Amino acid sequence: MAKTIENIAIEEKLIALSQLQVIDSEIDHIKTLRGELPLEVQDLEDGVEGLKTRIDKFKEEAEKDEKDISNYENQIKDAKAQIKKYEKQQTNVRNNREFDSLSKEIEFQGLEIQLAEKRIKEIKIIIENKNELVKEVKRKLKDKKSDLKLKSEELDSIIAETEKDEEKLQRKRNSAKKIIEERLLIAYNKIRTNTRNGLAVVSFEREACGGCFSQIPPQRQVEIRSRKKIIVCENCGRILVDPDLKENN
Repeated sequence: MAKTIENIAIEEKLIALSQLQVIDSEIDHIKTLRGELPLEVQDLEDGVEGLKTRIDKFKEEAEKDEKDISNYENQIKDAKAQIKKYEKQQTNVRNNREFDSLSKEIEFQGLEIQLAEKRIKEIKIIIENKNELVKEVKRKLKDKKSDLKLKSEELDSIIAETEKDEEKLQRKRNSAKKIIEERLLIAYNKIRTNTRNGLAVVSFEREACGGCFSQIPPQRQVEIRSRKKIIVCENCGRILVDPDLKENN
């Protein structure tokens, strides 16, 4: 009859937990070799995308600015055409009232031209300032792309060196997990998350916990050596195993 997780002996589960800890410690070591590189690469990628977005926004604004200038230039052309029309009409007026009315229209169109020219000058100044900003952003983008290339190559090199080892360890990890019930795995992972060195399974050394070094009573040591139940350190909560069990893994 095939064994189920429930009827697997506690000793086998302790062996599997101990093996799982060794495997996870090796995987942790591989991740340590990578260091902060994955985060640095991600930050640089986000930075590059952010700068690209900023440049695209400047381009959109530049197109709008150019469109506004074109609109003002058309307003100036229209105003000048109106002035010519009114000036021509002034030569054919019948009285001073008509002449004055046309003069006011000419004056108004002249003011419209001045306002449009003022707006064009203001927009051109804005465009010049934005062009300087775009140059600065492009310089930053170039630097970030260069940093990203170097960091990505460094990370790829480390991954290439460790990928096969990590895949092999993951296969071993999956095998070890198969004989450990879900509640134990959850407890194991929770302990690992809450410890600085990632050790959830430790042996006792010199009558003390291998994790927090608190003393373990003699009777407790006997129970651990018997391998008949899961025992945790009363101080740090780590799973305690027989030192001989760790040595045999």
